[in-house]
Amino acid sequence: MEDQHVKETVRQIFTEYLNANGHRKTPERYAILDTIYSIEGHFDIDTLYSLMADQENFRVSRATLYNTIILLINARLVIKHQFGNSSQYEKCYNRDTHHHRICIQCGKVVEFQDEALQRAIETTKLGRFNLTHYSLYIYGLCSKCDNANKRKRKKSNNHYKKEK
Repeated sequence: MEDQHVKETVRQIFTEYLNANGHRKTPERYAILDTIYSIEGHFDIDTLYSLMADQENFRVSRATLYNTIILLINARLVIKHQFGNSSQYEKCYNRDTHHHRICIQCGKVVEFQDEALQRAIETTKLGRFNLTHYSLYIYGLCSKCDNANKRKRKKSNNHYKKEK
């Protein structure tokens, strides 16, 4: 029920945004919004395109997806992340603040929450700047990639020692 309430609220916010900015209220735009608010976590345009293609009523082009995503970002209903070379998106209405760990080797993105970190950021004095929201990206190696690298180095060192 909570999920349905959120979908109704974001639909209302989107309608107000479209009206205020002179954009058309098309069924495709609302179908895209509904699909996005059914996705847990991050998604890219290809994923969204595949999910939309599975719906019989709404065949949307990639151009329509990109244009609608821009409207949803401007309406503050979707946030865009740039993780390395890939653009990822996520719904942002009624979501808890979270941070992102990004593996520089495999590209895996893990969301995490840290109240102390959140408090530190939110209480930082930013001069004449009113913080509305933020994103934090922490780059490094996930344990899987780190362990794989260690195994490769160990194997390489053993091979090198045998050649001497």
